[in-house]
Amino acid sequence: MRKSYLFTSESVSEGHPDKVCDRISDTLLDLFLTHDPYARGAVETMATTDRVIICGEARLPETITKAMMEDAVRRCIKDIGYMQKGFDWQTVDIQNHIHKQSSDIARGVDESETKEEGAGDQGIIFGYATNELDGTEYMPATLYFAHNILKELSRLRRSGEVKWLRPDAKSQVTLRYENGRPVGVDTVVVSTQHTEEVPYETIRAKAREVVQKILPAGWIVPEEKFYVNPTGRFVIGGPDGDTGLTGRKIIVDTYGGAVAHGGGAFSGKDPTKVDRSAAYATRYLAKNIVAAGLADKAMIQIAYAIGVAKPVAVYLDTFGTCKVDEDKLEKLLPEVMDLSPRGIRTHLQLNRPIYVPTSGYGHFGRTPDVEGAFPWEKTDLVDVLKKAF
Repeated sequence: MRKSYLFTSESVSEGHPDKVCDRISDTLLDLFLTHDPYARGAVETMATTDRVIICGEARLPETITKAMMEDAVRRCIKDIGYMQKGFDWQTVDIQNHIHKQSSDIARGVDESETKEEGAGDQGIIFGYATNELDGTEYMPATLYFAHNILKELSRLRRSGEVKWLRPDAKSQVTLRYENGRPVGVDTVVVSTQHTEEVPYETIRAKAREVVQKILPAGWIVPEEKFYVNPTGRFVIGGPDGDTGLTGRKIIVDTYGGAVAHGGGAFSGKDPTKVDRSAAYATRYLAKNIVAAGLADKAMIQIAYAIGVAKPVAVYLDTFGTCKVDEDKLEKLLPEVMDLSPRGIRTHLQLNRPIYVPTSGYGHFGRTPDVEGAFPWEKTDLVDVLKKAF
């Protein structure tokens, strides 16, 4: 392990064009699951100036109509905050090209009298947890702070405390590491959409206030390494400023580049798709390993074949931090949790409309709430894991 280095992660707000698309895709998925917990969907969205295109494949109850989908999309855009020239929830043109799921895919996934439900596709999936800095929910500190800077800007905008803020925003945090642990901040970048009349000095001062609120006490960003709206102007934003697509922010959604990624996106996919459900399962297992004190870091990889229920391989890497027998711990994982698609869905109760909150500010490092969102963030396997050793 290198002793001294800089590491960087970025985040984007719920008003970023790609995140608008993730939110729309998950809004439609939650609509499907509200009507039928076993509905299937893989919804893709594109958003650009005055236009939203939704497509993909689904297996839905007849109660869901195209008018219902369009209404859900408009309400989603309104909630994000887009009522600007070039992208307005009331006037945006919505095209719906969602079609039925392929029967060839369905036959590989569906359970029958002779076959257990299989994975919806082949793929490799990674989950990760780290205790590198207390208070960051077992997440890389760089990503945790980047997310929270934007969440605070969103709070200020939605509450009306700062009236010149607009929905589109990005952040980037670079920390200094010593012996694998963050010890201070090196550079911060904040770009936020704003109204035309607000002075740059006002934007910079508010961004500084937000950043210092989020960072640990004593971590001061040097003025020469604090970049706010570096181009000098960010009035045109959202899908009017840049075309958005579902699934283009997979590193923001996961671990900020701290570990490997299998390449699969999450939003719009029902939980038979292991790209999504197994990513939640691997995070759940990794977080419980670290929370149990069995390792300081844990990365888990699972591999699947389409139509096959059990994973073809399970791999654990604790980066030399494991405090127990690592091979034994790796073999224990499929015993403490059924890693078949059905087993994951049942254990984490994923056949529910809980996905809209995941579409902004990351799928991990969040607090499980009373409505059932983020169940993979629970640490209810800690005692089981500890007892095994």
